[in-house]
Amino acid sequence: MIEVQKIPVGVLDTNCYIVTDTDTNEIAIVDPGAVSSKVRKFVDAHKENIKYILLTHGHFDHIAYVSYIQSQTNAKVVISKEDEPMLNDSMENLSLPFMGKDIPHIEADIIVNDNDTIPFGSGAFTFLSTPGHTTGSGCFLIENHIFTGDTLMKLSMGRTDFPNGSAVQMKNSLRRLRQLPDNFKVYPGHGALSDMKYEKMYNSYIP
Repeated sequence: MIEVQKIPVGVLDTNCYIVTDTDTNEIAIVDPGAVSSKVRKFVDAHKENIKYILLTHGHFDHIAYVSYIQSQTNAKVVISKEDEPMLNDSMENLSLPFMGKDIPHIEADIIVNDNDTIPFGSGAFTFLSTPGHTTGSGCFLIENHIFTGDTLMKLSMGRTDFPNGSAVQMKNSLRRLRQLPDNFKVYPGHGALSDMKYEKMYNSYIP
């Protein structure tokens, strides 16, 4: 069984998620985007159980705390093939334009493509490619949970006006997410949680 804890971090209130498989106590951390005392305390207390750091895309507000977690654990960093170059490019990941500085160096361990699976606990994460916010934006699915990053948010979607963004790709990605079952719980990169039934009914951005 999967349990999820949401911890908003940083000035942009990026949603960092702690995902635990209660059968095995394995843990994955999704989008640790900024220094956070809550995340630090959790990492310090559960170092041996943290298996993955899952990144929905390569913008600084989703990756800036990765290096600390890497340094404290054996967690493997997972990101799409297209967004992996953004990890250490301060212009592409927007850390220089937004913060005026680089973020600490990050090494990716696992590069994923569309529909790749990552073993986790008694099940697996599936990576779903959903470009639009960035070329390599994607979602991680497990059981009836989907971590959508800055693709789908409650009654909204991610911006497409940053470098490597595409309104056309975003529309296609949202159309793809519409195919998911209604009972999927949506964990977005910013803002409140939702579910696919609600988004299909009320989110005007979903074609």
